[in-house]
Amino acid sequence: MAGCGCDDIGCDSGTKLMPIEEALTMLLDNAKPITETERLPLIEAQGRILAEDLCSSINVPPHDNSAMDGYAVRSADLAEATETLLPVSQRIPAGKMGSELKLGTAARIFTGAPIPPNADAVVMQEVCTPEGDKVRITGPISAGNNLRKAGEDIRAGDNILKAGTKLKPQDIGLAASVGIADVEVYKRLRVGIFFTGDELCEPGETLQAGQIYNSNRHTMRGMLENLNCEIIDLGTVADTLEATKDAMLKAASEADLVMTSGGVSVGEEDYIRIALEELGQLDMWRINIKPGKPLVFGKVSNTAFLGMPGNPVSVFATFCIFARPFILKKQGASETQANHFKVPAAFEWPKAGKRHEYVRARVDPDANGRPVLSLYPHQGSGVLTSTSWANGLAIIPANTTIKPEDIIEFIPFSELSVY
Repeated sequence: MAGCGCDDIGCDSGTKLMPIEEALTMLLDNAKPITETERLPLIEAQGRILAEDLCSSINVPPHDNSAMDGYAVRSADLAEATETLLPVSQRIPAGKMGSELKLGTAARIFTGAPIPPNADAVVMQEVCTPEGDKVRITGPISAGNNLRKAGEDIRAGDNILKAGTKLKPQDIGLAASVGIADVEVYKRLRVGIFFTGDELCEPGETLQAGQIYNSNRHTMRGMLENLNCEIIDLGTVADTLEATKDAMLKAASEADLVMTSGGVSVGEEDYIRIALEELGQLDMWRINIKPGKPLVFGKVSNTAFLGMPGNPVSVFATFCIFARPFILKKQGASETQANHFKVPAAFEWPKAGKRHEYVRARVDPDANGRPVLSLYPHQGSGVLTSTSWANGLAIIPANTTIKPEDIIEFIPFSELSVY
């Protein structure tokens, strides 16, 4: 499974390959965030990137309230280690304000209801015995028992979410909890995509001799949609230099980023790199990674360009490792890198490869319930089945062998917005 194993035609293993960290640094240094913003109703803002800090104008909770159903009391009214019988002077449901608690009485109270003035504790109903219009309580009870203090979660003036936050459902809920109705977010990144290859056929069409279905288009669109991009899809482009240049210029004129798959290697009909050099600039080509070595980055006019490899797994892997953080930074996100986790291997990798490898792997419990990493048995860059079977990417550094129980870095697909 290790070794050269080029992802596209035209392997030149003697060519110096750019280290992954250097390539990522170059990409992120060139990912200039968009500046256009729009105001959206909070309920429509999930997945968007905040363009402003959000501050609370209120305390949350807004008042001292009960943490459970029970009885609000003055702790001083309860005798130590003895039962106390108190009259019930009022009933306070959630959403209603009670009156000042009379000395020597209790108030029936429900979860979330404001604590009445004079009360300093709530006794849970499970340890209380109602007796007509009175309640019997076993003491002692400490001041502060079962109370949620005003501002315990959020104080008025607190910054609850920072600009650059990608809004998750819980962030939307947090903003709603302080009464925010609409938010300023960055406009969606416009990504122009096209695909090169006379052999490509769309699903639903009949395959002719020598044709394959264009899975890369659907994979890339899905990944861009998961990142909330606006997609400008130019479809499949003929394998000619002129058609490639025309598509590049059209996409660049309408988008903030142009992305393609295929045509980035050194075959006679690989025109992406040539077209990019003629129309703009080529800043990066060939990364020390497997799968996905022939990754192109540059500019068409003043629009960023990312040319992905042609093999299906290479498209998937390079999108996760390179395109995703680049897109997030251009969207204005403050966090662009996925979290890595360390997991013991349940496999052997006996032959060290020359490139940093991202292999399709799965974390499952072993017989003792401990999470361990297994590999898909066929790691070829054309085996798209491996990406559907896996639940993440395991990282095997160059010149490294692995034996069972070795600790491996693992990136779950859930961290990459593809799961």
